[in-house]
Amino acid sequence: MSLPADLHMHTPLCRHATGEPVDYARRAVELGLTEIGFSDHSPMPRDDFDNWRMFDRQLDEYVAKVRLAQKEFPQLTIRLALEVDYLPGHEGWIRSLAARAPWDYFIGSVHYVSDSWDIDNPAKLSEWKKRDAFEVWKIYFDRLAQAAESGLFEIIGHADLPKKFGIRPTQDCTPLYENFLNAAAKSGCAIELNTAGLRKDCREIYPSRELLQLAFQKGVPITFGSDAHAPEEVGMNFNEAIALARSTGYTETCRFRQRQRESVWL
Repeated sequence: MSLPADLHMHTPLCRHATGEPVDYARRAVELGLTEIGFSDHSPMPRDDFDNWRMFDRQLDEYVAKVRLAQKEFPQLTIRLALEVDYLPGHEGWIRSLAARAPWDYFIGSVHYVSDSWDIDNPAKLSEWKKRDAFEVWKIYFDRLAQAAESGLFEIIGHADLPKKFGIRPTQDCTPLYENFLNAAAKSGCAIELNTAGLRKDCREIYPSRELLQLAFQKGVPITFGSDAHAPEEVGMNFNEAIALARSTGYTETCRFRQRQRESVWL
């Protein structure tokens, strides 16, 4: 079975990944992948915003690293992209990033439910104890819907990230999912099946079967991503992700070139 493109992987520039893009590309070739995409954490307007992304001055270096991998592995299609944090009010910054290189796609992700709390940060796990889980999930999905509506992104990343530490609301989250997925369907934004969740406390692909089933019903397209932070994580658990996608009705995935989407059989 051929594997879909792995469109979510990082580089050491984000300060919490190991291995150069050439190492990820080499692993992809070993696995029989035909297409990958680098989507490292983009810079923020302030370099001290947090400690898990490249500095603004490193953006050209990042592009050069990906270009080197493209040169070293011509048999592999390698896309140039960014994982960009969506925060309300940062739209101008995201547009400025879009103009700085010939990107193939942007993954829009929500990590922050406030300017200071990145909900997936293990160093801030104690913050969860101060808040109602459903309220956190509501803020998160409201922002995810705004990201989808913005038109700034081709893909929405790890769509139910708040489950990372296994903290889930007791309330029904279906209305939150519906609101987000309606926005994604309207804007033509894809969501990814991100296998990194299987390596986290939640032990579940992002998104859940429930959310993915709703996405299929609404015609929201999908991509696949390992969210690799090391070469050995490239394409990890893709067979499980493919099985999940097919079991919810998907027969196609998509890929991107110069921010244009193309559907391919799964």
